[in-house]
Amino acid sequence: MALPSDTAAGRLAIIAGGGLLPSYVAEAARAAGEDPIIVALKDESDRRWEDYDHAVIGIGDFAALDGLFNRYGVGRVVMSGSVHRRPEWREVRPTMRILMKVPAAIRTLLSGGDDTVLQMVIRLIEGNGRRVVGAHEIAPDLLASVGPLGAVAPGEEDRRDIACAAEAAEMLGRLDVGQGAVSIGGRVIALEGLEGTDQMLERVAGLRAAGRISPRRRGGLVKLCKPQQDTRADLPAIGVSTILNAAKAGLAGIAVEAGRSLVLNRAAVISAADEARLFVCGIDRGLPAWGLE
Repeated sequence: MALPSDTAAGRLAIIAGGGLLPSYVAEAARAAGEDPIIVALKDESDRRWEDYDHAVIGIGDFAALDGLFNRYGVGRVVMSGSVHRRPEWREVRPTMRILMKVPAAIRTLLSGGDDTVLQMVIRLIEGNGRRVVGAHEIAPDLLASVGPLGAVAPGEEDRRDIACAAEAAEMLGRLDVGQGAVSIGGRVIALEGLEGTDQMLERVAGLRAAGRISPRRRGGLVKLCKPQQDTRADLPAIGVSTILNAAKAGLAGIAVEAGRSLVLNRAAVISAADEARLFVCGIDRGLPAWGLE
């Protein structure tokens, strides 16, 4: 019996972690005529999926995931949204095929760096004959472009902070630690760790409130894709909450990597940034002055 399929490439599955990104990808897929199935990660996905075929699966339950993909004739998979914890070893349920093909898979899933883990997950999914595609391939309108997105452009001092924070973010990414950095007055004062961007900005706000940061200097946040990162998973993303937290931290604005970062709810992001008089811009590491001059 032939498996059900929405396209010649097989049905699209969206693995949904936390945040808004899975919803945007699902809406974009529907707008393109697809009927995606949502795989909501247990204790991570925070959206309601009643309008879609959906299932809730534990983060390490590859056996259930493979069974679901077989049942729905899934040929393509998008990994989207945030994941805040690693599975415990008791939660990892591999298929026999996974154990035979990738002997080190379980060890990597439990203890590898974020990028290493994501690359392993992609290998496990594609090892069963399916193809992993990036969220930006389904929703290309989410990608940031070079230059200011709103009415405010970075000034000369802002561009120096962008260059400083970008250098730090690139080094941080090479270590597979995080994607973001904050520079104020040409000095790196915060690096993104496991807590994520919003919590990093809360730390910056706390430092400013405590007088550890000059009130006369504003500074900027930069988010870059890790140099070695597979762009099919975990692209840097900003949304309205990023704008609001950057404003609370007293920053002048935010720069993200053009073509390799996502802007969620772009119209609302631009509106919030313009209201707070913050710049939001896309930068390109391959262009002189990151494409800002």
